[in-house]
Amino acid sequence: MIRGLYTSALGMTTQMQRMDVVSNNIANVNTTSFKRDAVAAQAFTDRLGHRLNDPAVAGVMRLMGGGGNGPIGSLGQGVFIDEVFTDFVSGGIRETGGPLDLALIDAGFFALTVTNQDGTQQEQFSRAGAFTLSADGTLIDMAGAIVQSVGGAPITVPVGIITIDQAGQVFSNEEYVDTIRIVNFENPESLRKTRGSYWIATEESEMIDFAGTVQQGFLENSNVSAVREMVELIALSRAYEANARLVQLHDETLGRAVNEIARR
Repeated sequence: MIRGLYTSALGMTTQMQRMDVVSNNIANVNTTSFKRDAVAAQAFTDRLGHRLNDPAVAGVMRLMGGGGNGPIGSLGQGVFIDEVFTDFVSGGIRETGGPLDLALIDAGFFALTVTNQDGTQQEQFSRAGAFTLSADGTLIDMAGAIVQSVGGAPITVPVGIITIDQAGQVFSNEEYVDTIRIVNFENPESLRKTRGSYWIATEESEMIDFAGTVQQGFLENSNVSAVREMVELIALSRAYEANARLVQLHDETLGRAVNEIARR
């Protein structure tokens, strides 16, 4: 009975964590190049239950060399969140016509230099190619992160008609300026999401060359399907309510055992 109480409570906690992930996906359905997160749940190892000194089976079990304890089957221990992983499937692209709006065709990431709140700078990666120019002509994204050149330095674009080819080369009035640094990873699942559409590399990340193309005047949409996420959120809500009801039933049963049966 107490085991069932804990199992149901664990089920509630697991569903709450899954709802947090789905809710975050829904909140970013319109975030440029956002990649949805998904949850992998795992069940605890089942335990084999036994009858302890059950007179009904004691004689038979002793003849079989098992004493008075007979197996009654496996007992589940509930489920828990094993990991939260990112679905890197590309979203659809939409045309904007902006000269500094870039979409990556195929896998890859723009390399950015992000200034943290403590003033330190950190290399991060994003597929969100909604760029603009700062007051001094430096190419940045909408959050102020500096877009890196192939050499890792900022890209300063002179005033003029800006064109960017499929290799990420930047031209102003048909004069070559610099090339945007675009990278890819052999194992993108090793990247750690920091916020929105930003990732940082970990020790397990294996960087490789970008083999795709850059499309000027387009942006990548989020790969979140609002309908699918809403359906999943409803299913998770019902699972949470079912576990909550089981907790209530276990509590009522335990209360009767303490207040009524124990008095007899």
